[in-house]
Amino acid sequence: MKFAIIKERKSPPDKRVVFSPTMLLAFKEQFPQAEIMVESSDVRIFNDDEYRNAGFDVKDDVSDCDVFIGVKEVPVDALVPHKKYFFFSHTIKKQPHNQKMLQAIIDKEITLYDHETVTDANHKRLIGFGRYAGIVGTYNAFRAFGLKFELYNLPKAETLQDRDALIARLKRIVLPPIKIVVTGKGKVGGGIKEILDAMKIKEVSADNFLNKVYSSPVYTQLDVLDYNMRKDGVVATAAEDFFDHPTEYVSNFRRFSNASDIFIAGHFHGNDSPDILTQDMLKDKDCKLKVVADISCDVAGPVACTVRASCIAEPLYGYNPFSGEETDVHHPAAIVVMAVDNLPCELPRDASEGFGEMFLKHVVPAFYNNDKDGVLKRAMITQDGKLTEKFKYLNENYIQENVPHI
Repeated sequence: MKFAIIKERKSPPDKRVVFSPTMLLAFKEQFPQAEIMVESSDVRIFNDDEYRNAGFDVKDDVSDCDVFIGVKEVPVDALVPHKKYFFFSHTIKKQPHNQKMLQAIIDKEITLYDHETVTDANHKRLIGFGRYAGIVGTYNAFRAFGLKFELYNLPKAETLQDRDALIARLKRIVLPPIKIVVTGKGKVGGGIKEILDAMKIKEVSADNFLNKVYSSPVYTQLDVLDYNMRKDGVVATAAEDFFDHPTEYVSNFRRFSNASDIFIAGHFHGNDSPDILTQDMLKDKDCKLKVVADISCDVAGPVACTVRASCIAEPLYGYNPFSGEETDVHHPAAIVVMAVDNLPCELPRDASEGFGEMFLKHVVPAFYNNDKDGVLKRAMITQDGKLTEKFKYLNENYIQENVPHI
């Protein structure tokens, strides 16, 4: 079996890669029978010579490989028919901008595996860049706070070498006794907490956060039952009730938006779940929020001030809660919004190393053990020109199978 580490072709350029030279060596050591080639790239954070020096072939043409491994979507004209591909396709929610790509994958009889659909038997995701999104998003939240109030100037995360450099910069700043509310306790939430703890910001319970006054910065990290309540007034004792019956719930995040200076959003939001931070909450005369770092970045979704995704080049914009429109970040009424949808790109070296470690642990063995744990089967969206059973729903007004396209 021949594996190709492919060049990222999406614009703007993504410097990340699934396997760094170091992790590719670990791959080869664990599975010496594997043939591995690296497609030449002028955008990758690790240059071609780093792979050559590690002993790998670097070529402009890797079309004779069997499995093509990348990070982001592959342009239609670069897709090689009848091959296996592994990348973030961003199609499982019927994203309109990738409809043509998925149709081309069907038409070219490509077998597509999606990093996002790599799960264990209990449907828990096994790989992702979530931790690094949390790390960079939290750094950006404090950068936004400093810019808004002209307290300090932090450089852009992309200009710093790695996670440790981000933490070193954050430790230098002096903060007033602000309150920071965090949603989400998954991989993104873990990255957020990692940075807040490294900054020695004190974690407090939700009740204490709401009811006590502190002389130094504090944060609280919420789970779904902390900011949602049942419409019928019944107090749920397990999060499963929320996941099973999301339409029976309504957000009660207002008490946190009225007590917090910074909101760092790292939650997962299901399609039927109630909005978390509504426009009415943002208009409330008691709303204290100054910065919203929406790492989850669902545009027109559960966080009302996320009116668009921002980018690494221009990561911040202002939101006027009274008009519901974008404004200058220094407008007196503005809440500063950070809604970059590709945050791990700002830490490409660290993110690539961490992702490769997860991919090697959870995915690569499946190619050599007959997929005994079903990892590849669960991750497979298409096979030989057809949608797999799990993803048949994508036939509905999104793509067509086995229909010639011109």
